[in-house]
Amino acid sequence: MSDAPSPYKVLIVDDEHAISDSLARIFVLRGYLVKTAYSAEQAIEIVAAWGPALAIVDVVLPNMNGIDLAILLREHYPSCNVLLVSGQLITSDLADEAAQRGHTFDILAKPVPLPDLLETAAALLDATVKPDA
Repeated sequence: MSDAPSPYKVLIVDDEHAISDSLARIFVLRGYLVKTAYSAEQAIEIVAAWGPALAIVDVVLPNMNGIDLAILLREHYPSCNVLLVSGQLITSDLADEAAQRGHTFDILAKPVPLPDLLETAAALLDATVKPDA
């Protein structure tokens, strides 16, 4: 698996600090620029100010859930790709909830094997315009 070809900005959103911070370190070591948010509200502020190319979002967050956050990001910040992760059993209900609102998202089950997470993130980033060098 190759490292990030250039410094993509990635936002990790999870209310469990240990998970957010660990994933941030892993992505930084692979050459990504990374910020963490521990709530949807924090994530919105960071996306507005920083403009990440990818947000990796936990589905279960306090106040606003990850699906609502993903939809908001897609509608207001279309250049930010979203990858959802869920510690709950991923059922078609989760995908149906977003689809009924006109959206589809990649969803990975926690614990996400690191190679799967990195591969999916890289694929989502490769689908975007390459950042300026």
